[in-house]
Amino acid sequence: MSIGETLAAARQQAGLTVTQVSQQTRIRETIIRAIEHDDFSSCGGDFYARGHIRSIASVVGTDPVPLIREYDQEHPASGMRAAEIFEPATPIKIREPRPFGLGKVLIVVLLAVIGFGVYRLVSTGAGSHPSASATHHPTASPKASATIKPVVHTPVPPVAVIKVTAMQDCWIGFTSPSGKQLYQGTILAGQSKTWREKHVVSMVIGNPPGIVLTVNGRAETMSAVYPLTLSINPQSKTPVTTG
Repeated sequence: MSIGETLAAARQQAGLTVTQVSQQTRIRETIIRAIEHDDFSSCGGDFYARGHIRSIASVVGTDPVPLIREYDQEHPASGMRAAEIFEPATPIKIREPRPFGLGKVLIVVLLAVIGFGVYRLVSTGAGSHPSASATHHPTASPKASATIKPVVHTPVPPVAVIKVTAMQDCWIGFTSPSGKQLYQGTILAGQSKTWREKHVVSMVIGNPPGIVLTVNGRAETMSAVYPLTLSINPQSKTPVTTG
């Protein structure tokens, strides 16, 4: 039996298909079928053909040694050695770096000296002339500066802040010195009301004991006079007087 017939018979005896052998050996199915028909042209050379024979024989359970020996007898000098496959056809020549000559070193040094001299000459010439940025600019005249005006604080007229908190219902009235009625009404128990007066007013309280009166935050003492009349003057340090 030939090499291909032996491998095909061993595969069939092992119960394997070409696809299964291809999956285990990573060899294409077309190449396996060609080898089973003793066609090794698609292997890519004797080196790969021997490797394929060895791989397929190992999977199907047959000895690859006599098959490879038979292949070498049938193909004595048609292939390449394994070493030849991985060796380049033309040797690669590596060029060794040439030493940097003394003449080149002198040329580089000379160019550096010339460049430094030119730099010094240019910088010295530039420093002998006044820069345009150094031109003297006259300072602005003090007259051109803005005049700072003093801040004038307008005095705020005094205000009498009157607050009534009712503990009992209480009638409240406000009149001007000329007798004009400014406010009148009843503040119910539990309520508070605040007035801000800039002028002298007369305040009439119908139930003095029933309220808490503060003027500018100061509590005023309520007498038992019914009704009680108070004169409140925002200009006075003690704005409340009994009328």
